[in-house]
Amino acid sequence: MKMHSNTMLITGGSSGIGRGLAEAFHKLGNQVVIAGRKADALREVCVANPGMRCYVMDIASPAAVRAITRQILREFPSLNCVFNNAGVQHSDSLAESPEFEDAAVAEINTNLLGPIILASETVSHLRQRENAVLLNVSSGLAFVPLARFPVYCATKAAMHSFTMSLRHQLKDSGIKVIELIPPYVATNLGGPGKQVSPHAPQPMPLDSFIAQVMNELATDADEIAIGDAKGLLAATSPESVKRIFSAVNR
Repeated sequence: MKMHSNTMLITGGSSGIGRGLAEAFHKLGNQVVIAGRKADALREVCVANPGMRCYVMDIASPAAVRAITRQILREFPSLNCVFNNAGVQHSDSLAESPEFEDAAVAEINTNLLGPIILASETVSHLRQRENAVLLNVSSGLAFVPLARFPVYCATKAAMHSFTMSLRHQLKDSGIKVIELIPPYVATNLGGPGKQVSPHAPQPMPLDSFIAQVMNELATDADEIAIGDAKGLLAATSPESVKRIFSAVNR
């Protein structure tokens, strides 16, 4: 993708991967717009990066996604890049706490429904822009799930499938559809100090992850798997998935 002179919307831009990407693209001279639920955190990022703009948008609310996206398109008609990055991750056990419907619905809305609506709200606009990009963030856990995060893993698997279908549908539209597949990255996704399986790999430092992503985005790649996510993506046979699943979920 083109790495400079873009106008970009990045959801979940107040922390973690979203903030890392927003700041990296901001430094390259792009007009970066970030969106998220926490107004104070968004403003902090914008103060630290003069010229960056922010909007409060709850990606889990379809009405909010539609309203704020339309406002952004009115105020930034040059928008040509949309990054669906916002996400949440909850540890869920149906055996121990079978009544977790509200949390599950919120996770599905944030990780899957919201990004789908954002894509639907921006595709027509992006068709009219040069160097248009629609990027969806999935996860290595889309390919080999970590059992303690069942809904998260399911939503990311769905995001992978959705992105493949969208890429096919938009192949002649001029919109480049990219899937970014992170490994376990050192962020606060899932809450600070989250505990994962002792057999899982150590988290990749955020700055190293962002540097590698920026290098890969500068190529013509449609599917970008970073670090350990490459191995999980490669585990496409049922036998491979079962073997890795058994190892990381011990």
